[in-house]
Amino acid sequence: MPKYARIPILVSLLFLNVFGEKAISFDRDIQPILSENCYFCHGTDPKHREGDLRLDLREDALDSGAIIPGKPEKSELIDRIHAKDPDDLMPPPDSNRKLTSEQKDLLARWIKEGAEYTEHWAFTRLPKPTGKSIDTIVSSHLAEQGVKLKAKAKPHQLLRRLTFDLSGLPPTPEQITNFNPQNPEPFIDQLLASPSYGEHMATPWLDVSRYADSYGFQQDKNRRVWPFRDYVINSFNSNKPFDRFIHEQIAGDLLPDASRESRIATTFSRLHQQKVEGGSVPEEFRVEYVADRVHTFGTTFLGLTLECSRCHDHKYDPTTAKDYYSLFAFFDDIDESGLYSYFNSEATPTPAMPLPNEAQEQKLAELKSGIASASAKLEKTRKEFTPTQVDSKDLPKLKPDELLHLSFDDGKDKGANKAVSGKIGKAIKLTGDDAIGTKVGDFHREQPFTVSLWLQTPDLKDRAVIFSRSKAWHDAASRGYELLLVDNHLQWSLIHFWPGNAISIKTKDPVKPGEWVHVAVTNDGSSSARGLQIYINGKPTNTEIRYDHLTRAIKGGGNPHIRLGERMRDRGFKEGLIDEFRVFGSKLSDQEISNLLFPIHRKPSKSELARDPSYKTALKELQTARSAYNRLEESIPEIMVMKESRKPKQAYILNRGSYENRGKEVEAAFPKFLPSFGIKPTNRLTLAKWLTHPEHPLTSRVIVNRFWQSFFGRGLVNTSEDFGIQGDRPEHQELLNDLAARFIASGWDTKALIKDIVMSQVYQQDSFSSSLELEKDPENRLLARGPRHRLSAEQIRDQALTASGLLVPKVGGPSVHPYDLAESFKPSKPTMGEGLYRRSLYTYWKRTGPSPAMMAFDAVKRDVCSAKRETTSTPLQALVLLNGIQFVETSHHLADKTLKKHPTETKAAIREMYLRLASRKPDEKEIEILLEIFEEQRSHFKTHPEEAERFLSQGYTKTKSTTPELAALSTVAQAILNLYEVNTKQ
Repeated sequence: MPKYARIPILVSLLFLNVFGEKAISFDRDIQPILSENCYFCHGTDPKHREGDLRLDLREDALDSGAIIPGKPEKSELIDRIHAKDPDDLMPPPDSNRKLTSEQKDLLARWIKEGAEYTEHWAFTRLPKPTGKSIDTIVSSHLAEQGVKLKAKAKPHQLLRRLTFDLSGLPPTPEQITNFNPQNPEPFIDQLLASPSYGEHMATPWLDVSRYADSYGFQQDKNRRVWPFRDYVINSFNSNKPFDRFIHEQIAGDLLPDASRESRIATTFSRLHQQKVEGGSVPEEFRVEYVADRVHTFGTTFLGLTLECSRCHDHKYDPTTAKDYYSLFAFFDDIDESGLYSYFNSEATPTPAMPLPNEAQEQKLAELKSGIASASAKLEKTRKEFTPTQVDSKDLPKLKPDELLHLSFDDGKDKGANKAVSGKIGKAIKLTGDDAIGTKVGDFHREQPFTVSLWLQTPDLKDRAVIFSRSKAWHDAASRGYELLLVDNHLQWSLIHFWPGNAISIKTKDPVKPGEWVHVAVTNDGSSSARGLQIYINGKPTNTEIRYDHLTRAIKGGGNPHIRLGERMRDRGFKEGLIDEFRVFGSKLSDQEISNLLFPIHRKPSKSELARDPSYKTALKELQTARSAYNRLEESIPEIMVMKESRKPKQAYILNRGSYENRGKEVEAAFPKFLPSFGIKPTNRLTLAKWLTHPEHPLTSRVIVNRFWQSFFGRGLVNTSEDFGIQGDRPEHQELLNDLAARFIASGWDTKALIKDIVMSQVYQQDSFSSSLELEKDPENRLLARGPRHRLSAEQIRDQALTASGLLVPKVGGPSVHPYDLAESFKPSKPTMGEGLYRRSLYTYWKRTGPSPAMMAFDAVKRDVCSAKRETTSTPLQALVLLNGIQFVETSHHLADKTLKKHPTETKAAIREMYLRLASRKPDEKEIEILLEIFEEQRSHFKTHPEEAERFLSQGYTKTKSTTPELAALSTVAQAILNLYEVNTKQ
């Protein structure tokens, strides 16, 4: 018999099922207790498990003797939770956790009933749609609690609820007049068909997408990603099936019918923060980017905290570190750099996709045809060329287009680099820290050129710069070209943005240390890896293509000329020897390169000396055609996208999550605790298809829950970011299951789901609650009243713009800079003109300096994926509404508009302003209060007309009038703008 006291246990057992309590559910009643108090030390993570005791699996718990089904009095678990000795008590006192008497009784009852384990509710298969309505399901559950749904909300409240929830905007005076609360369906259909619907629905999706117009971190430079925002708007407006919406964002580049739109959708996975600060390690942050994709994927689609599995198995959920890095493998396989460009911040991190307009597409097609014609002409000229005998005395005239020849035969040191004996005369011995500069090499990518040299490496080099025409290694957009030794293999590259917009080849055989080797590298101007060649000792050598995608300029952004032996932030050619360094403004032929190995006075061959004018002309025409195409191509803006690497990357478990601590190899795979549905996990497209499989237990539940959250202020699962074991359990689980199943059965029809929600009595009921009701159900978990919560930051601003008549309803386009506050950390210059009055959705979002006015109303920074916004109430919010220039300006124009309509009827003007902002007419008491404010302010402004003029001068769009009456009415408008009912959906 265990040593612990039995009396508390026996007392508890006396009352087991005496009163016929509802049967205990492990998932509902027991797992939350174990998860909160026990799993941290006795859960899924073997590295943190204590006493070799595991309680999350029944077999393990029973084998250990901690739980003996039917016999709580003999189960050590019960002994431990009742122990008097602190050394034996569980949870331990130092864990700061303590079970209540009710929890202890539940555990004992559960063991008495057989200690059955059931699967976590969110991981179970969805039942088929019941065919019941939302109201039927909710009413049935409420009846068990002795509660009923409320009557329909007041007409103006229901109208505001619908317009804000379906368009993000307040109702217009015409909508207020024409709204029929007894038959709102036509009005709902009208809102769902409005362009404003997609704009409003896009905002919460941009929160989970961590959409922002800047990279983040300290430098926080600008980036061009607004086409993704427009993609989201258009997807909601076109009612794109949500499974297709998911497929496009995860794997739009891999779809069989991949389009420009579906490729833009993959920007979803590139919207994380990016780094550029000096001293940053590229690989470290590249790994962070991939990790962010995994976390965002987990939160957005699975509702799981996958980030908890990055360093070890999850403490509570069944996701393991292997699961984490198997998902990591799906998102790792792209050619990207860990840093964006400091020196060329306008360069788009790769992979990137150009976004030409229709005229540019047409012109590119014409220029491409011109290149094809010029290439054909050049090839025809080459075939028709007949070698001619040239006397050797004409040799100097026929010398190739040599731009530079460094023989080093003068025997002089070059700075710290020493002159030594070379292959031919003297050579230079490099320190690796001191470059030898030149004044040549500023080539466009379409310009053919050749670089040749003799070199000798003293040892095995894992990386060494032989020569380059670029700024810095760690700067991914350090445009130019470079010849490197990589593990003693020669690597020849032309680069716009490494590695995704570059062409690069690498020799298959290494260079032997201690031997002189003649190396020549060429570029034929085609912007293709096939147009690069490496010659070793006068002969083309076998190479492999590393990268083959160059569509942008290689000029600009750094050193314009070739430098030998060293580059900023890179490893130089330490102790390496270089001799006979030469640069040519053309691609030399095989014969000409072979001739470079020997003294120039050797008798030339016929073909070497032939310089056919027709061939030269044809070559020039091809270069001109390529130049025209390249300049246009380089002017076209790009956007970051996902694109699979040429060569798949091997993924690893990263021990403790560290990029430099690789563990076991892993392959792309779905989490083991979830069904695979027979889908083979090969790439992101199979991941997307797995995610939207009709029997997937999580995806539709998670998505539907967030839609519900957007209408009710909280999800059926309040922890919309966490459907795991420590997440909230839904009060209305049957409703969530049924809506999720219906969503799938409808073909993932978003508008149908939303219409179903807003047409329900559950949604349309009155939101009033008594103090007793608030006390019993403060969060409205039961849904016994309608939704009531403050408007979002975007809705509050857009409401003011709409009511004042200043709102510009233009849909889509580049982000704009509205008014900023002087107190902003990084204030931005406003976009004058219509940009000041666009919907808040289009506000330029700078991560280190987001709009203070919007942040005051709980907009998220979007540094990371955010599944929901918190709601706060602070004095700062009132200050923004009263003093923020956008709100001051809108109050002027609202007052000006109504005063023009009612120049002598102040009460009528106040009524109209109130109607435009609160969607109802004020009562006489409210008019009396507002009229008193008006009279008081008019008196003040009459006495101080200069203050009225200064007050009304605020803002870009001025009112023509500066009368005391307009200034006073503006203050009334400000007062109304601050009312609770104006800023609350109820």
